[in-house]
Amino acid sequence: MMTRQDKALSIGGLSKLTGCNIETIRYYEKIALLPAPLRTEGGHRLYPNSLQKRLVFICKARSLGFTLEEVRNLLELTDGDYSCEQVKKVVLEHLRVVKNKIDELVRLQSSLELMADKCTGGDLPDCAAIDSLFEV
Repeated sequence: MMTRQDKALSIGGLSKLTGCNIETIRYYEKIALLPAPLRTEGGHRLYPNSLQKRLVFICKARSLGFTLEEVRNLLELTDGDYSCEQVKKVVLEHLRVVKNKIDELVRLQSSLELMADKCTGGDLPDCAAIDSLFEV
């Protein structure tokens, strides 16, 4: 809701202030991470300046790899009464997922290094790296 002190921003202005892509802002609005803005008679979106803080929160959370549902959960916590313990639980669960992904990437790296080591790099179409992909 816009107040008298709140300056109305166009979607382009909000995008410029936050660094968030215009299409991404529209998407966040569509999935209700952002409230639907007021519209001009011509149908242009008018966002309250105060929405900038919420969008920055969403963008930072996404850059840390939080899923949209995790972001929604964090926003629901901040929109109501929440404790630091509740937030910590969400963050620790996300950290667990990130650590698992890192472990998976390390295994992937090792597999690719082994494949590359098998390859002689010669001019012939016979390649041990390709052959390893056909192995059962």
